[in-house]
Amino acid sequence: MVGDVPIGGTFPVRVQSMTNTNTLDTRASVEQCLRIIEAGADFVRLTAQGIREARNLADIRAGIRKAGFKTPLIADIHFNPSAAEVAAAIVEKVRINPGNYADKRAVFEKVDLTDREYADELERTRLRLLPLIRVCKEHNTAVRIGVNHGSLSDRIMSRYGNTPEGMAVSAIEFIRLFRSEDFHQLVLSMKSSDPGIMITATRLLAGMMTGEGYAYPLHLGVTEAGEGEDGRIRSASGIGTLLLEGLGDTIRVSLSEDPEKEIPVAWEILDFVCGPEGRVSNPVQPVEPRVRETPYKPEVLGVEPDEQGHDQRFMKEDGTSFAGKILPVSRGSLPDIKGPGDEPVYLNATLSEDDPVRLALRAAILLGRYCIFRQADGICISNDGRISGEKLKELAFSVLQSTGARITRVVYLSCPTCGRTRFDLQDAVRRVKAATGHLSGLKIAVMGCIVNGPGEMEGADFGFVGTSEGKVNIYRGIVPVLKNIPYEDAAEKLVKLIEGFSNK
Repeated sequence: MVGDVPIGGTFPVRVQSMTNTNTLDTRASVEQCLRIIEAGADFVRLTAQGIREARNLADIRAGIRKAGFKTPLIADIHFNPSAAEVAAAIVEKVRINPGNYADKRAVFEKVDLTDREYADELERTRLRLLPLIRVCKEHNTAVRIGVNHGSLSDRIMSRYGNTPEGMAVSAIEFIRLFRSEDFHQLVLSMKSSDPGIMITATRLLAGMMTGEGYAYPLHLGVTEAGEGEDGRIRSASGIGTLLLEGLGDTIRVSLSEDPEKEIPVAWEILDFVCGPEGRVSNPVQPVEPRVRETPYKPEVLGVEPDEQGHDQRFMKEDGTSFAGKILPVSRGSLPDIKGPGDEPVYLNATLSEDDPVRLALRAAILLGRYCIFRQADGICISNDGRISGEKLKELAFSVLQSTGARITRVVYLSCPTCGRTRFDLQDAVRRVKAATGHLSGLKIAVMGCIVNGPGEMEGADFGFVGTSEGKVNIYRGIVPVLKNIPYEDAAEKLVKLIEGFSNK
């Protein structure tokens, strides 16, 4: 239970979003919470980076209750256990990050710990958790153990690296710490900007929990998914894959847009995957990575009617006819592809949609799982609705792009906005895209603060990260190259930095 809302088990999958207002601005926060709730959210999360913000959650909660809503609130905590303890007495759930609850920001340097040192660090964490556990017990407050790929502790990375295994172990360790104090109102999440890492880590955690006899709800989301069509496709491919496998009890679609816009997208995903029951009743088998001996470069096939206008014909990218075997993929027919195999696998998502957003989400759910794990040698999208021709080919390329299967333009990762953001993130994304849209084959991360980046930017070539008010650090990989650049000049500086490295 989170407040009066049951989660997990046979209950429907729940939807949430997060505010991007200053948590000290009560009126703006209440108004945005109400927009999120009215859009259909079951929960609303707010950042509480300090004790003042945590205390003001009481006024925000009172404003929401005065408006007639009982929607549970979640406090999002990083680096500040004292803020978590204050918030836990006010809201229905507190989200903490095992990577930074009792630890300083990871330095991403190799640290060698003996078994004794490792155990001592874990005991220090347990002691730091005790006050929070006492408050949560007293106020019946749930806790989300929210692991981020970009912010694992140095202790975890000393043994496991910045890996899905490290993420799952980090969560299991915290479960054990809470259980040692007889606390069980837990929710778990494995977040990453890479859908494959998020999927793999969640599967690992679910397996570990089963092995130890635990059954706690799972929250799903692809963090830093971005915005627009790419952000929706990236989220749908990761969240949809796990929901189809029967994993997931709450979800968030993390977009660099107004938070209320996330809610309809999340409900579209649930409607297609879970149906009216709100939960998958017949889970599919997990898709596993396909072993390949040659470089992976999946094709996009065009779909056209034949000369008689009846049956479909499939066209290669060069315009010639395709004569290979194509497997149809639909919600009722998801092929189970096993082993390396010698035969190429071509998949055709068959849909009937007039709405472009719904078409993109459903195509991503059907095809994304196969692209993420490199099973599809080619994909195409057939649609009986109004959208056809080149639009379908463009959408197929977007599915490959957003799943990392084939990069044909710049990949933009951008975090969902929140109260920690140091600039107008939506404006920052527009500026960076306008300045770099002519490039190709790069991954650029736009982050509103430094809570998760540089860790979340590990796979990015360059990063654009808010630091202090109106200032930006520009990264090459996870190394800050330019610091405290005025926001107005930062996009231009980023382009010059990219060009400088390209010319070397």
